[in-house]
Amino acid sequence: MSEPAFLWLPFDRLTPRQVHDVLQLRQRVFVVEQRCPYLDADGLDPKCWHGLGTRADGTLVATARLVPPGVVYEEPAIGRVASAPDVRRRGFGRQLMNEAVREVRRLYPGQGIRIGAQRYLEKFYGSLGFVPVGEPYLEDDIPHIHMLRPW
Repeated sequence: MSEPAFLWLPFDRLTPRQVHDVLQLRQRVFVVEQRCPYLDADGLDPKCWHGLGTRADGTLVATARLVPPGVVYEEPAIGRVASAPDVRRRGFGRQLMNEAVREVRRLYPGQGIRIGAQRYLEKFYGSLGFVPVGEPYLEDDIPHIHMLRPW
């Protein structure tokens, strides 16, 4: 399987099919797989940039959203990071996050990047330069921790 190609677009430039595919992948991962009923369409998507990692056939296999500074946190944030189960453990998550960091730096130069990481992924995000800030917390009954990546 070849590596996905990544495209970053603001919400208003996504096609209806791309919106569908992003929401479907996020719901598959966060709602169904993680058994966490919550409102994924939280009203922030229209304010964000969206990363689409697609196979050569156009199938979406990875996604993330970039939240501008001042929308949720003082810093820009990366969230809703998800990859399809069939591409996990192949380095696509790392590739997706590296692409997301690069895009945040392009869009919002000179600023740190905040994430709300699921605790079981803390070491993964740490390997990408993110450091824990604050105390762990529960979000939708899943342990999380805020992490910050300095510029």
